[in-house]
Amino acid sequence: MTGFNRRQFGKGIGAAALGAALGGQSATAQALATAPTAGAAADGLAFPSDFLWGCATAAYQIEGGVKEDGRGETVWDVYAHTPGKTTDGGTGDVACDSYHRYQEDIALLKALGAKSYRFSVAWSRIFPSGKGKPNQKGLDYYNRLVDGLLAAGIEPHMTLFHWDLPTGLQGGWQSRDTAYAFADYAGFMAGKMSDRVKHFMTVNELRCFTDLAYWNGNKAPALRLPMDQVNQVRHHGVLAHGLGVQAIRAHAKAGTQVGLADNATIFVPAIETPEHIEATKKAMREENAMFLTAIMEGRYIDSYLAAQGKDAPKVQAGDMKAIGSPLDFVSLNVYTSNTVRAADTASGYEILPHLANSPRMASPWLNVTPEALYWSIRTVSELWKPKKLYISENGCSADDPVAQDGKVYDADRVMYLRNYITHMHRAVSEGYPIQGYFLWSLMDNFEWEDGYTKLFGIHHVDFQTQKRTPKLSADWYRELIKANKLV
Repeated sequence: MTGFNRRQFGKGIGAAALGAALGGQSATAQALATAPTAGAAADGLAFPSDFLWGCATAAYQIEGGVKEDGRGETVWDVYAHTPGKTTDGGTGDVACDSYHRYQEDIALLKALGAKSYRFSVAWSRIFPSGKGKPNQKGLDYYNRLVDGLLAAGIEPHMTLFHWDLPTGLQGGWQSRDTAYAFADYAGFMAGKMSDRVKHFMTVNELRCFTDLAYWNGNKAPALRLPMDQVNQVRHHGVLAHGLGVQAIRAHAKAGTQVGLADNATIFVPAIETPEHIEATKKAMREENAMFLTAIMEGRYIDSYLAAQGKDAPKVQAGDMKAIGSPLDFVSLNVYTSNTVRAADTASGYEILPHLANSPRMASPWLNVTPEALYWSIRTVSELWKPKKLYISENGCSADDPVAQDGKVYDADRVMYLRNYITHMHRAVSEGYPIQGYFLWSLMDNFEWEDGYTKLFGIHHVDFQTQKRTPKLSADWYRELIKANKLV
């Protein structure tokens, strides 16, 4: 954002001047820039007074208690206990023991001043085999969690599926029946919880539980299928989302909002000029054709079907209408992005490679690209015009050594967060419908195939004692929430 003064935001500068400052911008964003964002303070670094700050976690990564109170087995239980699959043989058997310590974790959120908490439900706690008779003890746990959050003044945002598929569902995501089972589960949870939970996300990160699990084979159940079967798995994933949306709407109380949390592949323009910005939007739509594009447009676009040819998914009557069910919000998990330039190619764009010396965090895949938080919001808004947007995950891994005083001084994570949130502030100030932000993660936890070697938390967890200790990043986030502005 060279030459760009963020303190001009919210002061009603002219659309033409702002458009020039941003190197070319849509007419919609320019029009929005002619007036202050509703509720925004005059301070150019402030957020709207009703902006929702929170943290995020996932069931298998924090709960533990994998054999307690009727919980059924999941694909991640099997994967984590398969020798050689996870670093140092780490499993989620105990993790952060949040199943027993959830009240401590609510206290962490309250101490931060967090307004909301995004968590996921373990499907196999509710239906141990994925379907059939519900397990009351599992439901009781989430009732206690939700009631505890509300008592602390924290708004619950519930994700219904975060990768931990019950093994009792024969065929997993290769089976169309799994999509129907998910819809039944989603409708059940909406009926039981929507008197208190007003935000439901159907599934988390379609690409991870389809492509990475059934094609690349590095996430549970770790299969490497041929392309035609991969595309069918993808289809069953988005179908589960769509049927889940319909089921939630059929069973939920009035006022319930429904969306999903997706890790769409994000693109940023090499240069903020009209031709590169247009290339970025093309890339966003094309490269997410099997997931977010299909959901937002209710169809598989022609270029995707042509590219897949005989391997294209088999679609039944009514599938695409369900997949394209209208959403109340879209949530995005944003960590990194790819740079795009306009190119004289059939697609109209070229994706530039990450270089060996590109800045990155502890996880090899986590290239530091702060502008991803702005461009994810902008491109999704301009392509599909969702009613509301949330950042359902953003954060980073770090080595996080513990100092002699027992504290973790993770200045690198603070740097990462400050830079990313600065770019989110740009999107807020330009009037895009971003409503809230969930930092990943509330605490160190089981990081899937990386076991306990990659740490994303703003609270350090001693996995021997389960003691939680705020890191420097937690102190920073607390001050940001308190001030409701970049600090």
